[in-house]
Amino acid sequence: MTTPTLFDTTTPAAPAAAGPIPKVIGLDVAMGISGIAGEGWTDYVKAKGSSQHSRFEQQLAGIADHTRHADFAVIEGAAYGHNNQGADALAAMRWMVRHDLWKRRIPYAVVTPGQRMIYAVGTAAPVDPDTSQRLKGAALKAALRQAVADTYGITTEGEAKYDQADAYILMAMGLHWLGYPLAVVPDTHRRALDSVRWPEREAVTAR
Repeated sequence: MTTPTLFDTTTPAAPAAAGPIPKVIGLDVAMGISGIAGEGWTDYVKAKGSSQHSRFEQQLAGIADHTRHADFAVIEGAAYGHNNQGADALAAMRWMVRHDLWKRRIPYAVVTPGQRMIYAVGTAAPVDPDTSQRLKGAALKAALRQAVADTYGITTEGEAKYDQADAYILMAMGLHWLGYPLAVVPDTHRRALDSVRWPEREAVTAR
């Protein structure tokens, strides 16, 4: 079986497929709260450890509980234009999740925040329709959350609502690439799939 480290950067989304739908999990990995999603549901892991190592352990264990039977995982990658004090720990957390998937031979793909936003709303830089100003911060997160509610009928609530919405879009992207789109997606949105570094499709479908 092809390992998740061998990538195909040119394969487009598969045509609509028949048969059992693969179990795809979307992961918005973070040190504090990680959003997790599968078809029709969302969840989250909240780390409350007193040390960074204990938070790593809590996140890894909680995420593994959701991915252990997955056929494929789609993980949010870094926003390289952003720089903050927690960037080093977050990068480590994301790589530990990838390594855990690799150890269990679960293929994965990494989607950038821009690719995720394009798939959700059609552009990486949405603007406020009233002011024509570019959305930022909570307003940007709210736009993606609303897109998840409008497109898929999934309304996320509570402290992890944005993280769970992000994870749902990642999961939907993975299913669409495999040939199981969860909704009709315009070409302005679907184009996000073309720039993702996907694994070889057979690594997923052969599981």
